[in-house]
Amino acid sequence: MSFGSPQNPYGQPQDPQQGYGQPQQPGYPQAPQGVPPQGMPPQPGYGYPQAPPVPQQAGYGYPQQPGYGYQQPQYANWGMRVLSRIVDSLLYLVPYILVIVGAKNGLSILMIIGYLVMLGLFVWQVIQEGKTGQTVGKKVVGTRTLKEETGQPLGGGMAFVRQLAHFIDGLPCYLGYLWPAWDSKRQTFSDKICGAIVIRTK
Repeated sequence: MSFGSPQNPYGQPQDPQQGYGQPQQPGYPQAPQGVPPQGMPPQPGYGYPQAPPVPQQAGYGYPQQPGYGYQQPQYANWGMRVLSRIVDSLLYLVPYILVIVGAKNGLSILMIIGYLVMLGLFVWQVIQEGKTGQTVGKKVVGTRTLKEETGQPLGGGMAFVRQLAHFIDGLPCYLGYLWPAWDSKRQTFSDKICGAIVIRTK
């Protein structure tokens, strides 16, 4: 009696054995790199969200003043203005003496020379003040005449107008010449008419 077939001597039916390694189970197709799987929301990146840039702060310091660049100018006081006027007047002393001597002695040539020298001094001072803001007297004392709006010299034309406007300073009783003693900007009437100020340079 046979217990099995010659190929199976133990009598048990032999199941076919699988080879080494299990066959791969069917899986889900892999999603392309960088694309989240279907049905899954994209995950937020790591770290904190970037803060908005801080607005730039304004620089320190005071706002720039027109014409001067950094601060309120220092106005020349009444005494400084009087002293500069005295120094300028001394320049006319020599030609004035020539005029007086010529008039007393009937020497018209001396009078003409004296008047021409005084006229030349006047024109020269107007040009100097218009270009640089200073006459000889202002240089000695340390003052300068400038436009109030721009902080620049008046220019020859306006400097000439300012000299003519000094006539108003003498009316009445030289009140315009005294006005800088209590005026907040130390201006004469002629300064206010021409928009001029006299500042300290020392």
